[in-house]
Amino acid sequence: MSIFVLADTHNKLPQSIVDLAREAEEIWHLGDVCAERILDELRTIGPRVTLVRGNCDSNYDWPLVVDLARGGLKFRLQHIPPDKPPDDVDVVLHGHTHVPRNEKRAGVLFLNPGCVTRPNRGSPPSVAWLKIDNGKIDWRLVPLR
Repeated sequence: MSIFVLADTHNKLPQSIVDLAREAEEIWHLGDVCAERILDELRTIGPRVTLVRGNCDSNYDWPLVVDLARGGLKFRLQHIPPDKPPDDVDVVLHGHTHVPRNEKRAGVLFLNPGCVTRPNRGSPPSVAWLKIDNGKIDWRLVPLR
């Protein structure tokens, strides 16, 4: 399974992202979409779009947390990372910090694709590919410069 992961678009969706996402089986947006037209643009690409609400999003119908099972693993999608690893998931995917992350804490993998529009700490703008195969994860960051 091949999942395109992005976060913190903040009203912008460059054409390069649309082109990249066409190869995905699913698209996961980890919050701070800001403009609903961005979500509409993502949905026109084709694959199912799953998103969570970020602290800059005003659509309160969007969930704060989404739990998913894929390839024998349990994933939690949320915008702001939890302070401590949750007990009931294998992987937490989050945005908010605008900094890419690939870190294991107390047996839980924390992943952040970085930020599309305003990266922090010298990181380039980025998105990521999450590939899941028989309970194994391949996480690949894609710089947008």
